[in-house]
Amino acid sequence: MTIIIIGLLLVILLLLIQAQGYTNVSFLKSHKRKIILDSCALIDGRIIDLVRTGFVADELVIPKFILSELQMLADGNDVHKRERARFGLEIAAELREYAWVYLTVDETKFPNVPAVDDRLVALAKKLSAVLCTTDYNLNKVASIESVKVLNINDLAQNLRPSALPGEKFEVKVMQKGSNPQQGVGYLEDGTMIVIEGAAKAIGTTVTVSVDRMHQTVAGKMVFAHAVSKAGNATSLSKGKSTAPKTPSKPTPNTRARLIAKSKPTAARRRKLI
Repeated sequence: MTIIIIGLLLVILLLLIQAQGYTNVSFLKSHKRKIILDSCALIDGRIIDLVRTGFVADELVIPKFILSELQMLADGNDVHKRERARFGLEIAAELREYAWVYLTVDETKFPNVPAVDDRLVALAKKLSAVLCTTDYNLNKVASIESVKVLNINDLAQNLRPSALPGEKFEVKVMQKGSNPQQGVGYLEDGTMIVIEGAAKAIGTTVTVSVDRMHQTVAGKMVFAHAVSKAGNATSLSKGKSTAPKTPSKPTPNTRARLIAKSKPTAARRRKLI
């Protein structure tokens, strides 16, 4: 009897856990973040990369007046603007191909708001949405109006490599590398940097010049070489010096012997006569 009761309690507990899980999933689906795309974000095109890789799985909203603006530019006489507007329309159409993104076209009109930027801010407030743009001025206006902005340029800046080829900076050598002449250090963000010619500089700070970046699934690595203060490649390993020796000054005895050798002897003088 006790076993039956325990079994029933476990079944009830599992049913409650499943019901709670389904409730949470439905809650998340019904409360997706809304992101409004303006013409700059569509023309920029990088939003499609974020959607394709799954970093953006929110509800995307394209205002009808933004599509009208792009269509007007696509039919215009300016060749440059026409090509960019057509590209923006292609991006808008491609966004529908991804099932995990819910795309809607909002047809809200703001007859008393003539400026497009002001309409975008008003629509973001109405929908409690986030505004995605690369327009610097719109970014500032929306921030003043307490509208959250997603700027892809800011994202790209924060995701830029921590070190670029040819860049020089100082780093502390922490340990030996896999090769005899290599030392290993770490950047401020934890990225490992392999330094050629710094095997004997462990515990000291050296100036390095970045050679290349290596990206893997586990993370990224920086390969660099140690440089001298003059900016030339150098080896910090101990060993015999290869610098050319400076000739020493002759001593007084050496000068006397050289002078004596240069004077002709009596035998040589008779021979010359």
